[in-house]
Formats: sequence, structure tokens, C-alpha cells
Amino acid sequence: MRIGNCSGFYGDRLSAMREMLEAGPLDYLTGDYLAELTMLILGKDTMKDPSLGYAKTHLRQLEDCVGLALENGVKIVSNAGGLNPAGLADRIREVASGLGLDVNVAHVEGDDVRSLGFTNALTANAYLGGFGIAAALRAGADIVVTGRVTDASLVVGPAVAHHGWTPTSYDELAGAVVAGHVLECGTQATGGNFSGFRSLPHDGKPLGFPLAEIAADGSSVITKHAGTGGAVTVDTVTAQLLYEIQSTRYLNPDVITHLDSIELGDAGHDRVRISGVRGEAPPARLKVCVNELGGWRNTAEFVLTGLDIEAKADWVREQLGPRLTASEVAWTLGSVPTPDADTEEGASCLLRCTVKDAEAGPVGRAFTGPAVELALASYPGFTMTAPPAAPTPYGVYRPEYVDRSSVTHTVVHHDGRREVIADPTEFAEISGDHGVRPSPFPAPADSRTRRAPLGTFVHARSGDKGGDANLGLWVVHDGSEKYDARVTWLQKLITPRKVRELVLEAADLDVEVYVLPNLGAVNVLIRGLLGDGVAASTRFDPQAKGLGEWVRSRMVHIEEGLL
Repeated sequence: MRIGNCSGFYGDRLSAMREMLEAGPLDYLTGDYLAELTMLILGKDTMKDPSLGYAKTHLRQLEDCVGLALENGVKIVSNAGGLNPAGLADRIREVASGLGLDVNVAHVEGDDVRSLGFTNALTANAYLGGFGIAAALRAGADIVVTGRVTDASLVVGPAVAHHGWTPTSYDELAGAVVAGHVLECGTQATGGNFSGFRSLPHDGKPLGFPLAEIAADGSSVITKHAGTGGAVTVDTVTAQLLYEIQSTRYLNPDVITHLDSIELGDAGHDRVRISGVRGEAPPARLKVCVNELGGWRNTAEFVLTGLDIEAKADWVREQLGPRLTASEVAWTLGSVPTPDADTEEGASCLLRCTVKDAEAGPVGRAFTGPAVELALASYPGFTMTAPPAAPTPYGVYRPEYVDRSSVTHTVVHHDGRREVIADPTEFAEISGDHGVRPSPFPAPADSRTRRAPLGTFVHARSGDKGGDANLGLWVVHDGSEKYDARVTWLQKLITPRKVRELVLEAADLDVEVYVLPNLGAVNVLIRGLLGDGVAASTRFDPQAKGLGEWVRSRMVHIEEGLL
């Protein structure tokens, strides 16, 4: 089966659905629109209008492309239903009817578990698996929209329907989870956000969206339509495999996937084979994404230029600090510019003040007024990057877990028939052991070393998992005969202690390191680096998107024989 992706987030390239349908053959086309932050955004939408709560851009895409999908025989599966999959399914039917098309639309629901009593929850959604999607497709659906399924379930469901797998086809399901994880973030698998971007074709074409050819045994080939931009290589696929994972056991509602069993291979131009994936029975409980309104926030940025940068920053803090009434005040100062900069911008840096409070008042005029009043009464060269802004609400994310018996995974078929998806009957033991793995390598022999950036031959990909930061590091596949030795060096180097040296903000945080030998990689979790999650974080990079590139730039001692 050939299954593609046309969206990696709510706001992705609107033309991607048509591009994927026109550029080459597909059996299924998926779209991933949801993230922890997106659920908060959709929750705010429903506060204004209860009939909303879904990704409106998906509806626009279908209005443009549903006829083309039917003509090509491509079934479309997405999680764009968000908090209101039934509402989106109805709107799709209205759009199709207006176009004179007869479309079978089904939806999956049951993920909304606010009724279980999560305190102060704006949203509370259990992550469902792919068997509901499979049931809808087997019953003849042309389009399936869901609420909160796992991102990989968008691929697992069609694969189950196509190949006839059962709930105990663990290795096959695990292979589909891996393929789904590669596809879920769209063009991140074809070179987007890739630390080796300089090796990509720079031909002016937008990056193509990925697709997977999934075999009956669960193995797959990741590729893209011919003539589209970007590239599919072992490194671009590895980059996505290491994105926002945790330990070597990747927990999904249908199967636990052993990430250390993945084998990658070059299968030709823009083709990467994934094989060897092993799975085991799924966990007994389901993860729940809970978002609650945390309060209000606001930010002011002061531009400091030239000499005496730190003294200027101190004076602003002395002047503004005593006048602030917000319950939380966070100051950050950018890097002090180098002396004798040849541009004014190069001689400047930013002092950022972020305030948060349960009420809007302390972060509104009570904050922006005193900040602006300093304009003629503070440091020389006073200026701000933007005029005063109104406070904005922020949310707090937290993960919870519920028994499967508390969740009714339900498919509403295109003919209105309702079907409850049975729970698995076998479950794996989850010990809770997510601690640091000891290094499998002996101490190195004495050797000459040279200080160089970690990124000299190491790629990185980073992101957020709630309040935790995820950092994947792996050795570049450049054909070097030094590859194996470089992998050994990297996996010896990256320990919790070394991570705390490289990321000083993590000095007092829990750090976990997992070795993935088949990928030439290590995966790092920095617990609590992002505070209460992206929507509430006051960190400069609240989603840890740039964390990997910063770590690649840090200087380390590298054995000369590896350079």
C-alpha cells in the first residue's frame, strides 16, 4: 500500500493535499493537524463557538480536492476532527453535497474524557489507536476524520485495513507505527528542520511531502513523489525517527514498538527501507492530554546597544521590577555583542521580560504602562522591539493516564451505524523503568584530541514532550570508513553528566540517555526544561526546536582519528 502525508501541523502548507494527489499514485492520504498546543487552541475556539473545535484548514483543502481524491481512488484519513470530529464530518458532507459529490464520511470519537473529572480541564483527550480508522475504511468510508488518536495511528489504521492485521500482529503493527512516526510531521522527513540541510538539493522547489510503501510484513520504504523538492535519505529519516520520542520502548495504544530494533537501508534514490521492527503487546492504560487555562501572560523586549550592556540591563530591572505586580516575572538577557561590531544590529542584544498571572490586570496596563514610561527615563538608546501588547491567555499541559475501560473507542460509520472498538486482550508490563542506561562501552584509550563543534559529524533533532525536552543525536551517514568509530565515540560521550555540561539550564534537572545502536544514535530526555509546557513556558525557545542546533555548536574534545 502507498500512503502519503499532506500535513504535519495545523497551519502547514495548504496546497499540499492537491500536490500529493496530483504528483503520483496513492492508496491513502493522511493529515496530522493536532499537537498538545493545538488542542489548547481548539479548546479556546470552542469557548467562542461550540460548533467549532476542528481544523478549519482541512475543510478548505477538501473543498478544493475531494473530487480529485474520489477520481483517483485515494481515501483520506486525518485527525483534523480535534475536539469535534462529528461536527467536521457533517461539514465535509455539506461541502461534498454542494459540489454535487456523493462521499462516504465516517468519524472516530470517544477520546474526549473530560467527563472523568479532570480538575479545571479545558480539554482532556485520550490517545486512541488505529483500529477504529481501520473499521471505518473496511466499511467503505472515503474519508475518515478522528479526534485525538496518536499521530502514528493515522498510518496504522489504513495499514490494518489494507493488510488484514489483527490486534496481535505486533511486529507488523510496530512497523506501521515506525512508518507513521516518519510521515506524521510532513516534510521533516524530506529535509525540513534537518541539520544537514546544506546537503539537500537547493533547486527552489518546496519540500515534497513523504509517503510510505508498507508491505504486509510491516516493513516499509519511505520515499516521495518524483520531481518534488527535498530528499529522502537515511539521515532525513533518522532525524524524524528521533523526533520527540522517549525511551527505546515507544508506547502506542495498539503496540509497544522497540525503537532499538529498527534497521534502515538505502533502497535507491530518495528511497529508504525500514525493516526489522519488533513489537510487543500494548500498555494497559491510555495516555491523556490534559490542557487547562493557566492564566495570562505578556512580554516586553528592550533593545540594548553598544557598551555597558549588562549595566543597562541591571538598570532596567531596577527601575521596572519594583513596579510589577504579576505573580511571576522572568528576565532573560541575550548574548552580549562582540566589541567593535560593524552594524548596529550586531552591536545589540535583547533583554526580555515575561510576566504571568492568574488575572489579566497585572500583565496588562499594569505591566506595559511602567515599561513604556521608561522610554525617556532609562538607559541610553532605549527602544523596544514592538509597541505594548494586550495580555494573552496561556494554557498548562499535563499528561494523565486512564484505564481503557473508561474510554469508549467508537466509530460512527458513513451510514450512521455506530461501532465500539474492542480493547486488546493482552497487555505488556510497564515497569516505569525509564532511567539512564549504563554505557556499553569500555573507557577509551589515551589519544590526541582536538576541540571542535559536536556537530562536526553529528546531526541533531529536538523538540518538546510537554514540559520535557527531547534531543536526538546521531552520526552522519556520509560513507566515511570512520562511521562505526564515530558512533562508539558519540555513545560514550553523551551521558547525563555531559548533557548537563552542554546544556547549563539542565544542571539541576533529571536527564535520561538512551542508546539506539542500529541508528548510530542516542536519545536524550531533559525533564522539566520547558516548565509547564510550550504554552506556559517563558524559555527563549519554548518548544526546544533549536536545542539540537545549539548543542551541535558546543565545543567538545574529539579524537583526532575521527576528524
